[in-house]
Amino acid sequence: MSQEKAKKAAAAAALQFIKSNMTIGLGSGSTSEFFIEELIKKTKSGLTIQTVSSSKRSEALAKKGNILVKNIDEVTNIDLTIDGADEIDPEKKMIKGGGGAHVREKILATSSQKMIVIIDETKQVKTLGERALPVEIIEYGHLHTEKKLNIAGFKGVWRKNTDGSLFITDNNNYIYDVTIKSLTQKPEEIHSQILCVPGVVDTGFFFKVAHTVIVGHPDGSYEIIN
Repeated sequence: MSQEKAKKAAAAAALQFIKSNMTIGLGSGSTSEFFIEELIKKTKSGLTIQTVSSSKRSEALAKKGNILVKNIDEVTNIDLTIDGADEIDPEKKMIKGGGGAHVREKILATSSQKMIVIIDETKQVKTLGERALPVEIIEYGHLHTEKKLNIAGFKGVWRKNTDGSLFITDNNNYIYDVTIKSLTQKPEEIHSQILCVPGVVDTGFFFKVAHTVIVGHPDGSYEIIN
């Protein structure tokens, strides 16, 4: 419950950056969903915005609250993207993709003028890698892609649903969660090496994307890191 309170604190704090007539990018994941819920309340009080969503789940939540959601290719400018992170280090390097939407999240974030990351304090790490690195891989030849990754030194597991079936992203691809904790390369090197493997769409590494970080704490307080 304390972690949920921290997430809600960070989500609510992000509202101070939202102004009428903005185009807002909506992230994915539990903290982003708290933000969408707060945004719904704000629009009911008179805030006028339009949004672009990084996932079908976030889009459905926004539309349920009567928030206007546009296709990303229908807009020419995105003022802000508000999204969470699975891990973030002191240099604001991140691992995202716990919800399987990191490719769309990266496209949205890098197409925005600014990205604000909302997290609870447990997502702050000194070094990335405590959590697995999500790698989105196309369905065609995915077992061959896995073999190539393994040969290159990147071992992991295919993400599965609770019924044992393979998890499928909104892009109709698979997720291979790579363990990187014991690897000695820098995140940028790991990212580049994995991207060289045919069949890989993108990794969950985010570099030089986050502008502002809002960290929520279990007591309901928050801090803003610029």
